[in-house]
This record gives sequence, C-alpha cells and structure tokens, in this order.
Amino acid sequence: MENTLKVINELQNEGLIKNYAIGGAIASIFYIEPITTYDLDVMIILEEDDKSLISLSPIYSWLSKKGYKTEKEHVIIEGIPVQFLPVYNELIKDAVINSEEKKYKDIITYVIKPEYQIAIMLDTYRAKDRERITRFLEEAELDLNYLDNILSKYKLKEKFKNLKK
Repeated sequence: MENTLKVINELQNEGLIKNYAIGGAIASIFYIEPITTYDLDVMIILEEDDKSLISLSPIYSWLSKKGYKTEKEHVIIEGIPVQFLPVYNELIKDAVINSEEKKYKDIITYVIKPEYQIAIMLDTYRAKDRERITRFLEEAELDLNYLDNILSKYKLKEKFKNLKK
C-alpha cells in the first residue's frame, strides 16, 4: 500500500486532486481491528470550477500514462484496486477537509477521522455500516463531543440514538 499512497500523493502534488482522504474499510484500520476489504476508497475534492458535471478523466488519463490499468470502477495502482470517489455531499466534503494526517510506514496520507466515519456510516446505514459503527464505539478512541457536534450538524442524532438501542 505504501507505493499506492505515493501515487495518490503525486496526484495531489500534480494538482489533479485538491484534497483527499482515505475512507471505508481501509480507513478503519487506523482506528480499529482490521476489516476484510477488497479496495482502497479515496474520497476526493477536485479543483472547484463552474462545471456542473464532474469528470475524473484527467485523473484516469494521468494514471494510464503511468501504466496503471482500470478494472471496472477501480484503477489498479501498485497491485491495489483504488476507487476514487468525488465528494457527493457536505458531510463527506467536511470529512475530507477535516481528515487526519497519518503516517503509513514512511508515507504521509490523510484518513477520515473516526467520528466522521461513524457519521458517514449512519448516513448510508447499510447492514455492514451498522456493524462497523458498533466496532468503532467499542474499539476506537473517540471524541464524543466532536462526534455529537457532527451528528447534530448533519441531523443524525436520532438515527444514532435508535442504533444504540
């Protein structure tokens, strides 16, 4: 994964990505016991412009020139399937902007904070998300006031309360 993160950082250094943060199951490993997953989810903020349609073509083109192949919705970067997900709502945008800088071996990367991960999982609310929320509550070091503020801002407090029952 180290080499994969180097390539993602290079995308940011080249200006193809404004901000990014690792999300999903891989992000979880920074806070709780590992979860089986197939790919690396990278939430991205692109340079803002007046276009209403988001295009990942510049990213895919750059990666293709470097010899990386696509496979369905993934780009295989140094052997790891990577899915680039443009932020699609304010919660995820906020999560990327407020991500934590983490070190993976010698590489600096950005990871969605556990409090935001819980909020995102509450928002999507799939069965696997509900299970992971429980694990986060049991295993992760959480700032409960920070979590409460995020849940309030995104109107997720009631859903959280019902989940905890």
